[in-house]
This record gives sequence, C-alpha cells and structure tokens, in this order.
Amino acid sequence: MATNDPSAQALDCVTFDADGLVPAIAQQRDTGEVLMMAFMNQEALLETVRTGEVHYWSRSRNALWHKGGTSGQVQKLVEIRLDCDGDTLLLVVEQTGVACHTGRRTCFYRALQGADWLEFLPVETDPAMLYPNSPAPGKDHSG
Repeated sequence: MATNDPSAQALDCVTFDADGLVPAIAQQRDTGEVLMMAFMNQEALLETVRTGEVHYWSRSRNALWHKGGTSGQVQKLVEIRLDCDGDTLLLVVEQTGVACHTGRRTCFYRALQGADWLEFLPVETDPAMLYPNSPAPGKDHSG
C-alpha cells in the first residue's frame, strides 16, 4: 500500500451497502488464486490499511475480526483494488498457510459436477489444530 492513512476522499469511493458492508475478495499475490470472500465495513478497511494485515467484519458475530488472529493464518496486505462500480474490493495478499476455516488453502474447493459438488482440494491443516481452544469456527472464516 502506498499509504497507511487513507483519505476520506478515498473511502468515499467505496460504496458500502445498507448494512455498511462491502464484499472483499482475497487473492494470492503470486499465483492469482482466489482464496476467500468475506465482508468489510469501514472500520475493517481502515484497520487493514493501518496494520497491513487483513481485517474483516463478521456478520455472524457482529464484530471486527483479524484474519489469522486465532489460527495464525494471516493475510498480509499487498494492495487493495476497487472494482468499476466501487462496490467490491479485491485484496491482493500474501496468505500464511491456509485461508479456509476447513483447513484448505482456498474456500473455493468444490466444483459442480452434474448435480453434485465435488471436493477437489484436500484438507491441508486439521481445523482442530487451527482453532484448538474453540468450537468449530463459523462460516465467516473466523480465524
């Protein structure tokens, strides 16, 4: 990132929905692999820019969460891109370990084959190892 203090003008270019959220897609810098999609509010976006590590907004917990804060599988921010409509962010990141709470590298590990979803990526890290002191994380990738 060129700056750690985004101006109000830069934030004004981001169109947050009625709940104050914007979709954010995380993409691995060197491979282009799409790792996950989550939501950010203004606080998450500002904290991401400030710290250089990605933060999201957990809709299920109604709270800010630092990606990797529990699991250690952090996303270091390389660049934030804004789509043409201003309503979706692309986060170019350096992912440490796995991105998905299921223990897979990416959350996009299933492909539609006929009427079924085929899991084509293996679990790389046992989720119990990522989250040893908590119940199974929610679907918002709470690690």
